[in-house]
Amino acid sequence: MSSVSYFNNARNFEANNTTFNLSTYVSDGDALQYLHKHSATSAMHDSEERYPPPLCHEGTRELVICRIEGWYGFEVPPEKKIMWVHAPAGYGKTAVSGTVSKNMESRTDLDFNPIGATFFFWRTSPERNSPKHFIITLAYQLTISIPELAPHIEAAVKQNPMVLNKALEVQVMKLIVEPFKSLGELDKMPHRLVIIDGLDECINSDQESRVEKQYAEDQERVQVRVLELIRTLQSHNLPLCFLILSRPEPWIKQHIGSKLFQPITEILDLYQVGDHMKDVEKFVRDELTRIAEHLEPQPGDDEEWPGEDTVKDFLGRAGGHMLYAATVIRHIDDPYDDPRQRLQDILDARFNSTQDLTQSTPFSSLHELYRQILQSCPQANRATMVRVLEEILATGTYFYESVHAVLNILDRLSGRPPGRGIKALRSLHAVIRLSGDDTRSSGESLFSYHSSFAEFLRDQSQPLPDITINVQKGFSRVLAGCLKAMSAITMDAPGVACN
Repeated sequence: MSSVSYFNNARNFEANNTTFNLSTYVSDGDALQYLHKHSATSAMHDSEERYPPPLCHEGTRELVICRIEGWYGFEVPPEKKIMWVHAPAGYGKTAVSGTVSKNMESRTDLDFNPIGATFFFWRTSPERNSPKHFIITLAYQLTISIPELAPHIEAAVKQNPMVLNKALEVQVMKLIVEPFKSLGELDKMPHRLVIIDGLDECINSDQESRVEKQYAEDQERVQVRVLELIRTLQSHNLPLCFLILSRPEPWIKQHIGSKLFQPITEILDLYQVGDHMKDVEKFVRDELTRIAEHLEPQPGDDEEWPGEDTVKDFLGRAGGHMLYAATVIRHIDDPYDDPRQRLQDILDARFNSTQDLTQSTPFSSLHELYRQILQSCPQANRATMVRVLEEILATGTYFYESVHAVLNILDRLSGRPPGRGIKALRSLHAVIRLSGDDTRSSGESLFSYHSSFAEFLRDQSQPLPDITINVQKGFSRVLAGCLKAMSAITMDAPGVACN
C-alpha cells in the first residue's frame, strides 16, 4: 500500500493544541484567476459552449431591439434601471438578447464597452441551471469590462477567498457593491448593461427535490431569489442597469409587479412588440429562396418553386411563430430528400382538431408539426426511434460528449448494433441535432434544438399510434446495460487494481 501525504499542498496553517485552523490562501496576482476558476464561463454570451450563439435573422425583431437599446440609452442612464422582456417559449428571447449583446459590443462610437456582464441560464447545464455561480460570474466579467474595478474586486477575493463559498447575498455585497463604492464618484461612470437571459431556466438542480410539488416550489423560490439579488444591486445606485429575459411565469410576473419592483422596472412583452408576421415572412422567404437556389427545375413547372401560393400557405400555418417556421425549414432542408415534396406534405396535412389549435396553447400548431415529423420516420425504424428517444430523455442531461458519441454509448448499453441509433433518428434532423461538426451548437441542448420538443415527447395526453414515449423504460434499459457492463468487470480484468 502506498503512503499518503495528507498535507502535501497545505500552506499557512497553525496547530493550536489539537485544533487545525486551515484557511484558503490566494497569493498576489492569483485572485482574479481564482475568481475565474469559480465562474460559470459557459454562461457568458460569447462562450465557446454557446457557439454559434442564437441570433435574430437579419432584418427581424428590429423594433424590439430598438426598444431595448433605446431604454438602455448608452450615454444617458435609463430612469428605470431594470427591463424585463417576457414571451412564451419559442418566441426568440435568447436570440434577441444575443443580438443586443452583439450589436452593443460592435459599437465603435463609444469609448467604453456597454456590456458589463451576461449570464445565460439553461436548465440542462449543471453550470448554468443554478444561481451558485451567478454573482461570481458577473463579478469576474465586471473586472474585464470595467478595468478600474478589477483591483478592488481582486482585493476582496484576496482578503477573504472563502467569500466565493458564502451566501449569494454576501457575495453581492463583497464582490460587487463594496468594490464599486471604493471607486467613488459613481455618477460620473458610464453605466453598463448586465443581461440575464432565461431566468425561468434557473431550477436550482443541485438542490433538486424528488417530490414534484416541492421541486416546483424550489424553482419558484430560486428564481425570485435571483430577482432579489438584482434588486439589491439596483438599490445601491451602481452604474449598472439590468436586462432580464424569461417566460412570463406567474411567480416572476407577480414579483416584478410588486411594489418593490414596479417603480424601477420597465416591462416589455416581446409577443406584443413588433410585427411577428412580417418577421416570419422575411425569414421564410429568405430561407426558401436559399433552398430553391440548389434545386433543379422540374418539367412542367409553370413558375419557380416555391411560388406565392405555397409561401402564403406556409405563412398561414406559421401564424407569426418563428420557432415553427425555423423547424419546418430545417425539416425540408434535407440533401437526401426533395424539399418541395417535404414542404407540400406538411401543407397538405390536416390538423387533428382545429378547435384544439385555436383554443389551447401557442404551441398547438408546433406540436402538430412535431407529430408530422415523427410520423415521417420510416415504419421500419419507428420502434428503434422510440427506444432511442426514451433513452435520450432519460439520460440526456448527464452526457457532455458529442451527439454521435452519446448515441454510440446508448447503442452499446441497449444492445443495439453500432450506429443503429443515429440511423433511426435521421428523419428527425429538424428537431434533433445530428449534423454539422457533431458538437453542441449554441450550447442550449445536447440533443434537441428547442426544449419544446422534449416537453412534447414527455406529454402523453395525445399519444401517436406506434409512437408512445415511456421515459422510465428508457431509464431501465440504460441502467440494466450499465449493471451488465459492471458485472463483466472482474478483479482479474486488465486495468483493475486493488490498493
